[in-house]
Formats: sequence, C-alpha cells, structure tokens
Amino acid sequence: MTQSNYELLRFEQIGGTFRVAATGENYCTLSSYNRRDFYKISLILSGGGELFYANRNIKFDQPALIFTNPMVPYSWADNQDTEVTGFFCVFTETFLQEGGRMESLKDSSLYKPGGDPLYLLNPAQTEYLKGIFLRMRAEAGSEYIYKHELIRNHVQLIIHEAIKMEPAVAYAAPKNAASRITQLFLTLLEKQFPVDPPRFTLQFKKAGEYAEQLSVHVNHLNAAVQEITGKSTTAHINDRILAEAKSLLKHTDMSVADIAYSLGFEYASYFNNFFRKHAGVTPLAARKEVKL
Repeated sequence: MTQSNYELLRFEQIGGTFRVAATGENYCTLSSYNRRDFYKISLILSGGGELFYANRNIKFDQPALIFTNPMVPYSWADNQDTEVTGFFCVFTETFLQEGGRMESLKDSSLYKPGGDPLYLLNPAQTEYLKGIFLRMRAEAGSEYIYKHELIRNHVQLIIHEAIKMEPAVAYAAPKNAASRITQLFLTLLEKQFPVDPPRFTLQFKKAGEYAEQLSVHVNHLNAAVQEITGKSTTAHINDRILAEAKSLLKHTDMSVADIAYSLGFEYASYFNNFFRKHAGVTPLAARKEVKL
C-alpha cells in the first residue's frame, strides 16, 4: 500500500470529510484521492501537464485551478520536463452542506457534467489562491474549535473565485476517440461498484445516464462501445449489475428488497424480473443454491 493510499484509508477510518495537502507531500499527487465520494480542487503552481476529463483532454503549461467531479472519470499526465508543484484539497458534499449555505455541488456550474474543469490563472489569482490553500493547511492542523466552519469559508472563496473566471477553452479531441470513450464508460461503470447501502447505491443504470456524465450523445456512446467491445452499452451495464447482485446474495445477509434498492430498482419485483431474465433463476433460488 502506498503512503497516499494509507493516508486515504486513515482519512476514511476517522470519518474524514476534508483534507488538504501539497503535491508531493506524503507522496500525494494530483491523482491521489480519486475516490468517487470525494470532490477535489487542485491548484497547480508550476509544471503543467495534460488533464483527461470525460471525453476531452486539456494541455496547459501555466498555473491552473482544476475541479474534478467524482462522478466523471479523469486522469492526469505530468509534463515530463518539469516537476508539478501545488496544492489540492478533497472533501465530501456533506462537508460543505454542513454550513447550510451550499446548494448541491452536482448542480454547480463547476461540477455539472460537460462543465469546465480547468481555469488558467494570472499571477494575482495564483498568489491569492495559494494564500487560501496555505491558510486551509494551517487551520486544518489547529485546535481552533470552529476550524471546519472557517475551512468551509475558504473552500467557498475558491469556488466563487473560479466562477468569476473564464474557463480554459483549448480543448482537443483525443486520439482513438471510440477507444477512449469506451474506456471512460467502462471506468465510470466500474466506479459505481461495490455498492454499500445506504451510503453508496447504484446511481446510473441506463446508457443515456452514462452518456450524460461523459458529455456525449447516447448514440455516439453506444456506437463506440459496440465497435470496441462487440457488446452494447446496456449489455455491459446489465452484466455488471448481475455480477454485483450475485455477490450480494452470496456474501451478505441483505434482503432481496434491500439488494434491489441498492442496485437502483424501484421495486423488488423489478429486480426479481431482471435477475430471472439474466440469471435464469430468482434471487432467492440463487441464494439457496449458494448455501447448499
């Protein structure tokens, strides 16, 4: 286990909802903390690189502020010529909403599917935002009783500063678009699992919902996935839901109704019909077979 993974595990074990660090600190990088339950804001001070976000890639070589949505797959490639320096913070939506002043981040212009995740900074903006991250680091380690409220205010300042900026527009279509879109879809699909109700339940069950998250037309997504894998988008989704259902039936004592809910089925009867269609037996029959 890497140091950054250990830190993340420890962060979750203590019920953490916020963390701030410098890149390179305890081996943390821009790609650290890519869990689906964390929102992330990264401040790149130097080094630049290339951000792959949904079906877009953005190259930059100047200071930038990056917002990554936990429901949109992304990856990062460093500029090989220079070391990347900066800061990042990760937080849950609950952390901000505890202040009572934040609408859902999913509705924010910074985190909407198809939104603009990267903002290029001028020197004044860079210094201003660097100061905020430094203050957050200082407060995170302090004994001040209201430090979480103060940190929430700092995060709000970063968000509002970004909303005032013009987003980066130097987007380029990636090479092998069908392969990349397919990989993004499969990554996003896998990120929905394992389910862990009530905290994590399946959020996307339809091809159109995945297409919306990836900012592509559903027909484009379907064509790409079919071309690359030979299977339809819906078939991939159904196969993964079925595999998760079988795992829950085998390894947990969850009721069929609870499993149905965790996998996004409105009624247990819908889940029963789905399972029988794809597995050939009912969920209860499958569970009994496992226990024989």
